[in-house]
Order: sequence, then structure tokens, then C-alpha cells
Amino acid sequence: MSSPATDRAPAVRSEQDDTTRSRVLSLVLAHGPISAAQIAKDLGLTPAAVRRHLDALEAELIIEVSPVRSTRSGAGRPARRYVVAPGGHEQLGHDYLGLAREAIDTMQRVGGDELLRAFVVSHMDQMRERYRPQVEAAGDDVEDRLSALTAAMSRDGFVASHTTVTPRGPKGVALRSAQLCQGHCPIQEIANEHPEFCEQETELISELLDVDVRRLSTMAAGAHVCTTHVPLQLRSAGSTHSTNHTTARQGGLS
Repeated sequence: MSSPATDRAPAVRSEQDDTTRSRVLSLVLAHGPISAAQIAKDLGLTPAAVRRHLDALEAELIIEVSPVRSTRSGAGRPARRYVVAPGGHEQLGHDYLGLAREAIDTMQRVGGDELLRAFVVSHMDQMRERYRPQVEAAGDDVEDRLSALTAAMSRDGFVASHTTVTPRGPKGVALRSAQLCQGHCPIQEIANEHPEFCEQETELISELLDVDVRRLSTMAAGAHVCTTHVPLQLRSAGSTHSTNHTTARQGGLS
């Protein structure tokens, strides 16, 4: 006859597995494409333990392997790196996404593109109101503002992160920049059909950071993450930036 402690053991192991699997998935969301070895290093686990969770997530169609060429593996041997699968995003909390998409489609059909543009701008204005106090509290330094924006976007479900790079420009001059990555888009299914959301989000990032950013990739266009290039030294002129934002809001999306 088994003891109560023995009966609880499988349940405890299951809870621990679920917690670890969630941490593995969070790293894939935030940093994919990412290898099992890197995840193991970040979580302090063995690669074998991590691969067990990756295999389970892959079997559930939440993640998938993204073949990339490793510069260190010799002879161009492909490395296994993991990203969130298209179907995985749909399993990560889109309870009302279908209803929202239907409402937006109806809005466009009844009111036309002008009404849709007004809705997108209104949606971004709400994000701006939430993010601006946090970003401005970080001060004038672009990288500090980017850190504040990254944290704010992550709280809204974008799984945002950023990395800083310092390539060498002409005559050895260091040109510091950063890449803002969004590993998850809460409205990806809508953005797939209405890229206006992505365009206005890029404008929002540029305005809050007060620099001219450049969108490198979006999940709506088929990429695994949304990536935005952020220069850390070339500040925008305040009056010009304000004018551009006003034009975008009054004249529609570019």
C-alpha cells in the first residue's frame, strides 16, 4: 500500500515539469531562434533535460525547429534552434482574438479604410498613454528609455527584449545601436490581415524613444520575431518628430 507521500510524488514532479517547461518556452519566446545548449545554460539545467521539454513543446506544435547555419560548426552544418510555431502563438492566450478580428473586419466593411485607420490610431494612443510616463521617467538617454519601453511592452504580452551592438563605422568610429525584439504579438492574427497596426506601432516606438527607428522584420510578414533597429546616438529633432507624428495621425497611415 502506497503512502500519501508516495502518492503525491508524481503530482509534484508534474508541477515541477510544468514550471520548467514554462521557463523553457519563455526563453524561446524572448530569444528564439535559440539552441537547447543556450537554454540549458540560462536555466542552469542539463542539455538533456532541456531537450526533453523542447521535444514535448514541439510535439504539441507550440514550437518548431528553425534551421540556421552555424558559423562555428564547420562545413556549414545546420544547428537546431527553436522558435515559436505559428500555431503556438494561437495557443498562448488569444481567447477573444477571433471576435476582435470579426469586429475589425465589420468596421472596415461598414466604415471603410478611414474608420479602420481611426481605430488603429486610437488603439496606439492608448498604448502611448500607458508607456509614455514610464519611458519619460527613464530620462533622456535613448538606451535607458528603450529599457523602460521593453519592460512596459513585456507587461502587455509582447515578450520584448533588446540587445546592444557597437559595430565599427568609417575610420573606426563606433556607431552604437540596439535591436528591439518582440517574441510574441498578442494581436498577430489581426496584424496579419491589417499591417496598419505594425506601421503605427513602429511610429509609436520612434516617438517614445525620440529616434528614427527602422523595422527589420515582423511576425505578420512571416518572421519569427518582430525586430526594430534603434540607433542609440542619433537623436531626432523634437519639432520634426512631433510634426511627423501629427501628420501620421491626421493624414492616415503611410
